[in-house]
Amino acid sequence: MEKSAFEHFKWINESKATFENDKLIIEATAKSDFFNNCGPGPVSEEGITPESLANAPFYYQEVTGDFVMRAQVSHGFKDTYDSATLMIMQDFQVWAKACFEKTDFDTHAVVSVVTNQTSDDANGSNIDSDTIWLQIARVGNSFAFHYSLDGLKYVMMRFFTLPVEETIKVGLEAQAPLGEGGPRTFQNFSLVNKTVKNIRFGE
Repeated sequence: MEKSAFEHFKWINESKATFENDKLIIEATAKSDFFNNCGPGPVSEEGITPESLANAPFYYQEVTGDFVMRAQVSHGFKDTYDSATLMIMQDFQVWAKACFEKTDFDTHAVVSVVTNQTSDDANGSNIDSDTIWLQIARVGNSFAFHYSLDGLKYVMMRFFTLPVEETIKVGLEAQAPLGEGGPRTFQNFSLVNKTVKNIRFGE
């Protein structure tokens, strides 16, 4: 993965980014996340409930029109909600992310969060691995998240729409909502302006 692929990238919440061979390693900072909670106070009496945060490192470029972004992601799964993530953003109130996360059920899973003012949170398939491929495809105001075990066959994890403009922020996010942070590894990154024929299939 060439460093030149990221020459137009910028930061929200800048962190350390290191290129090693074919890998981009972004350091997740402690207690960092993107999540817009539904209001003050807990949403349940017990268990972990997310706090509203917008402080995770997000390494992005602006993209106009339809696209497909994918990357192979991995990390150490140390703390609950640790994730290596692909993310899209209109602004701090309208955004979405596809995560490979250590869940509060102590699994490795593909997880999606879609935010239009407030955030939802949807655990997807559990994955028996420390690495996976993630993909985001855009067609107009419709988006689909996909994952793959081998980088060849992709399975849909989420399909949704958001009220976004033609140009949005697209990139990589590294989070550690409860933990002390650590490296998140991204490989085989690609970002291509194209319109997929079937957004649910992502191709």
